[in-house]
Amino acid sequence: MTKIKLCGLTRMQDIAYANELMPDYIGFVFAPKSKRYVSFADAEELRKGLGKNIVPVGVFSDERIFNIEYLAGCGIIAAVQLHGHEDNGYIRNLRRTVKCPVIQAFRIESGGDIKRAEQSEADHILLDSGGGTGRPFDHSVIGKIKREFFLAGGLDSRNVREVIEKYRPYAVDASSSLETDGVKDREKMAAFVRAVRQGREEAK
Repeated sequence: MTKIKLCGLTRMQDIAYANELMPDYIGFVFAPKSKRYVSFADAEELRKGLGKNIVPVGVFSDERIFNIEYLAGCGIIAAVQLHGHEDNGYIRNLRRTVKCPVIQAFRIESGGDIKRAEQSEADHILLDSGGGTGRPFDHSVIGKIKREFFLAGGLDSRNVREVIEKYRPYAVDASSSLETDGVKDREKMAAFVRAVRQGREEAK
């Protein structure tokens, strides 16, 4: 059954929306160049308000491992999502000190990118259009992928049901489509969650 991740939460209002909607995961973005960046201190405060049944994911890009270790050790995050140039060696080093699931994101432009993603040693792979553009990639290249995957990039309440029916992703991940004027919009978040739940019922 497809899981739900709402990414890029930055405000206590966002946490309140998440607690109401009960996705499986939420994401805190620690990549400084992102407009959804949160500091470690802000994430700690947001984490305190998050419902205990929602998994907080830390989103990183070429981050120093000791910083990820700190956030995981403090319980601020319970999963790690990698969006930079990390390779399997990085993941192996990360696992020596960080005992939580690792999700590795891949920018998908061709079938070759799918094969590259399949070779990742992360616990999960995430297929994305890349760059936070809010636009989907050509999903037909997913083909007969041999691993469970998170799917991101341009997903919203209008298209996610069809995506779930066609490709049966392990989880779907949305961020920019949940926003109005750069901040999370409760109605858009609710519509997305509702559409995912409808889609996975229809896909049974």
